[in-house]
Parts: sequence; C-alpha cells; structure tokens
Amino acid sequence: MMLQTEFAFTLPHGYVDAEGNVHRDGVMRLATALDEIGPMKDPRVQSNPGYLVVILLSRVISKLGELPQINPKVIEGLFAADFAFLQDFYRRINVNGHARVGATCPECEAKFEVEVNASGNDWLPSDRLFEEVAYIAYHFHWAHGQIMDLDHRERRRWLEEIAKINKRLNETG
Repeated sequence: MMLQTEFAFTLPHGYVDAEGNVHRDGVMRLATALDEIGPMKDPRVQSNPGYLVVILLSRVISKLGELPQINPKVIEGLFAADFAFLQDFYRRINVNGHARVGATCPECEAKFEVEVNASGNDWLPSDRLFEEVAYIAYHFHWAHGQIMDLDHRERRRWLEEIAKINKRLNETG
C-alpha cells in the first residue's frame, strides 16, 4: 500500500489574482518537519508568530488553479473563509493522514465518512449521491444540474414523493 502524500481540495471562494481570475482547485502535500521548523527562522514569524501559518501553507500547497507558484503573498490574498478552510485541511491531512470526516445524515441518521471538500454536495458519500440523482432523473426526467442544485433536504423530500407514487402505482397495478 502506498502512502498518499498529496490531497486535492477546492476552496470555498477561491484566490483572485491581479487579472481577476479565480483559482479554486488545488493540491496540498503532507508537511515535513522542515516545513514546520524552517519558518521559525523567518523574521516575519519572529516578529509575528501568527505569520507562521502563512509561510507554512505557502510551502505545502503545490498547486492552486493556474498559478505558476504559491508564495506567502498568495496566501495573504486569500479570503478569510479560504484561509480557514486551508488551515483545517492542513490539520486533517497531517494529523489524520487523510481528509475524511465522520458524518451523520440529519434526515436518516446514517453514519458514514466523506472526503472533505468545499463544494455543496460533497459531504454525501458519492455512491449515495449517484443513487439519489439517478432515481430522481429516472422518474422525473430532470437534468443532472437541476437535481444537483437541490439541497439535501429537498432532494430527500423528492425521493420520498417518488417512493409514494411508486407504492401507489404498485398497489393499484
């Protein structure tokens, strides 16, 4: 079994460069001891210990959109939500060795693990999401985008309605 050392992510908002291009998709690698110790010598960190995370993230993010390089200026330019997301993502992959979190569906109370990502439906297990989308698309002939635009609660409600219709048809058929 190979050790996974790089993890893809999608920022909630994205970094906006000088030309107005938005960069959301990136890759973060596992940190080394040098990644965490090296920045301690930096005068910016010595004068402001909070700057450590800026330098640390600039060292471990290997890709962000189409940017040619990631440096502290890029990290400084992130929206607060993206900065917080990356700090949490860093902690998850470096402490846990993966980007999965435990979750419980608020509707059916099923427990599962999912990969952390910023897009709206990525907290559902992918097999479950595919089943839900396929079921609704088959019965209502809705487009994929229409179904994915529904939040989980609304999508679950449509699944229940389809099940009721099928049950009535089977009872009368």
